[in-house]
Amino acid sequence: MDPVLATLVILLLAVIAFVSNRVPIGVVAIGVALALFFTGVLTLPEALAGFGDPTVLFIAALFVVSESLDATGVTAWAGQMVIGRADATRRRLLLVVALLVAGLTALISINGAVAALLPLVVVVAARAGIASSKLLMPLAFAASAGSLLLLTGTPVNILVSDFAAAAGGRPFGFFEFALVGIPVLAGTIVILLLGGRLVPERPAARMPLDLVRHARLLRQQYSLSLDTGTILGPVTGVTEVVVAPRSPLIGTHICAGMTTPDGDLVVLAARRGDQLLKGTEFLVQAGDALLLQGAWDDLSRRSNEPGVLVVDDPQRLRRSIPLGPGARRAIGILLAMILLLATGLVPPAVAALLAACALVLTRTVTVTQAYQSISWTTVVLIAGMIPLSTAFIATGTADLVAGWMLSALGDAGPHVALLALCTLALVLGQLISNTATVLIVAPIAIAVAHSLQLSVQPFMMALTVIGAAAFLTPIATPANLMVMEPGGYRFGDYWRLGLPLAVFFLAMSVLYVPLIWPF
Repeated sequence: MDPVLATLVILLLAVIAFVSNRVPIGVVAIGVALALFFTGVLTLPEALAGFGDPTVLFIAALFVVSESLDATGVTAWAGQMVIGRADATRRRLLLVVALLVAGLTALISINGAVAALLPLVVVVAARAGIASSKLLMPLAFAASAGSLLLLTGTPVNILVSDFAAAAGGRPFGFFEFALVGIPVLAGTIVILLLGGRLVPERPAARMPLDLVRHARLLRQQYSLSLDTGTILGPVTGVTEVVVAPRSPLIGTHICAGMTTPDGDLVVLAARRGDQLLKGTEFLVQAGDALLLQGAWDDLSRRSNEPGVLVVDDPQRLRRSIPLGPGARRAIGILLAMILLLATGLVPPAVAALLAACALVLTRTVTVTQAYQSISWTTVVLIAGMIPLSTAFIATGTADLVAGWMLSALGDAGPHVALLALCTLALVLGQLISNTATVLIVAPIAIAVAHSLQLSVQPFMMALTVIGAAAFLTPIATPANLMVMEPGGYRFGDYWRLGLPLAVFFLAMSVLYVPLIWPF
């Protein structure tokens, strides 16, 4: 098969598979790489080169850095310090939420920032008497805008920077994205503040954990006195476990205040149905609820042992505690990574890998946490789709598609060509991953820029901005999907607020970006 035709057919099949949502994203990406090999478009090393690409390693390492901030309570602390002190009016809360999530996104990515702040936003909204649906969609949309502030905001920023450098331009600086990110974020916040009626007011499908209320409830249910100290703190905490059927604990003698055989945990109290078991020794039965106190690591280990069913995962509780153990180390390593990225002393992938290794070596995160924190779907998606971009360039497919586009546009000028490319990316970005969209459209944009003898910088930056405009559907980004259930949203709710934002992002891409990065 002709290499150009094969590349276009593989692209078409990939888009269909992405849109159908019936095939896992990672399988589609790997299928693309294998299809390019089997059709002879690329050699095997070329088809699998994405899995060793420095960009992929950079992105994977950033997930570990994000995990360190979340696991040590840095994001919980930032959220409580800012949102907890905000005025209870919807507009002021929305402004604070938007600024906070944008700042976090710039450092730890969209998904990490939204996941960290989502429970806190719902709790604060409930305390203020505001429907959480009024804040959660703006939370996700403001995170997308905040991804344009720094290089680390989203994988798309890293990809377009590499594309620009490979196409004869230059990589974008660490803070350079802020030149467009700040005005885009400001415009996004204005639209969010004025578009309150475009967001539905619905009861949340589920409520996240309110740490203060949870601690108060445990004290009441287990009749704990104040002399038990802080039951949920940075170093130690409590967790409820239920004795499972056929548990080895059944038949053992326990009383409140005793320690486990290893001496790592204390049985604070126990319940059997509505009856509180305290004061005397009792025989453990299936269904008994035990309240255990100890160090967070010991609680996590014990709650995973066979024979008990954990009620509230200690790791989940721990993440809600502000500034836990390792928080200072996590902040220090993050600042060191930012310094390396900003000064360019080492390549970006090296800076991120150094930070990830430092976090593990200093025991800020465990090796298991580091592996589990990486979004392997994202890593495989990018690694599998990079060869498609390579094929677009190597086979001349990008030049061919660019030629078709320029023929259709005639002598309309660079702004119209940029508008056509951004419109294509905007539409694709609502249906498939914005990362995959940029990997598909970027080679075409580079070919258009070269055909018109223009700089690739405005085309790449415009793709970055429009890649963040994934607002019209809940499947456009994981963050949109993340807030769907807690906010009680429906599929058709997103486009109402998303449409004016998408139009604004499109205008910024086509009209504003070329002013800062001239053609």
